[in-house]
Amino acid sequence: MNKSLFYAIPLAILALVAGIWLAQTRYAPQAPALPAATLWQLAYPDTQGRPQALSQWRGRVLVLNFWASWCAPCREEIPDFVALRAQYAAKGVEFVGIAVDNQANVAQFMQRQAVNYPILIGEGAANNLARQLGNPSGALPYTIVLDREGNIVLKHLGRLPRARLEAVLAQMGAA
Repeated sequence: MNKSLFYAIPLAILALVAGIWLAQTRYAPQAPALPAATLWQLAYPDTQGRPQALSQWRGRVLVLNFWASWCAPCREEIPDFVALRAQYAAKGVEFVGIAVDNQANVAQFMQRQAVNYPILIGEGAANNLARQLGNPSGALPYTIVLDREGNIVLKHLGRLPRARLEAVLAQMGAA
């Protein structure tokens, strides 16, 4: 074996491990900087332009999903959210999508994809809110689940697997 290769392989592995660690610590969801009480004071327009206060869902289990029409993983998880919303709505669970996108893009997307839960248009302000709720990178999709008291019980960056969300809802007694 070549002597330089003998040293290069362990260094490459060390660099890979360091890169993974750095990515996980930098981009992993963090503790929210926004008190839950402040969250309930916010409002965003719906797809018809009417302001919708987040407080209307207070007291319910709330699955709050930050997404955008141009985000492939966001689009992939929406059918799961549609199915789960139909399954859990009667049990006090609500799904709300906050688009980090503009109204025109969302309207065009909604013509192609049926969504049975409220979609709000947050544009850039939604990205700031996601960051305040523990998403330091601002990457999408980002989902939080709040219990009936408004405590965050799940923060998930990336496509949220349906099984994981169902397990969280079951642990909360919503299943």
